[in-house]
Amino acid sequence: MGTLTLRTNGPASAYTVWERYADPAAWSTWAPQIQRVDTAMQRITASGIGVVRAGLLPRPTLGVPFEVLSVDEPAMEWSWQVVLGPVRLRLEHGVIGTPAGSETWLLVQGPPPLLLAYAPVARLALGRLVRG
Repeated sequence: MGTLTLRTNGPASAYTVWERYADPAAWSTWAPQIQRVDTAMQRITASGIGVVRAGLLPRPTLGVPFEVLSVDEPAMEWSWQVVLGPVRLRLEHGVIGTPAGSETWLLVQGPPPLLLAYAPVARLALGRLVRG
């Protein structure tokens, strides 16, 4: 099991960035690898489940089941886990306010080859997340 940590700064306020995380329906607006999210959650909540429809091409989409593990709204931190067959990724996210806007961080735990492949897409998504 390996670990990947990324940090990105941008002009969006911490509140705006947190709201983009907190609303699963908004994930596809900033994460290019997510086409849509199928879930009953209107807002992330611990034990919430769903399926991320992932893919960088219009079709076909890959359904990846997920579960939200924890949410700390005041700290603007949350974690979730995605599972596809024998592959499991644990992702932890956080948002910090800065004088120029916000910083977001991501810690991902999973198989090292998958982390290497995911890193460029995650960097792109985080950059879009903190854009104004």
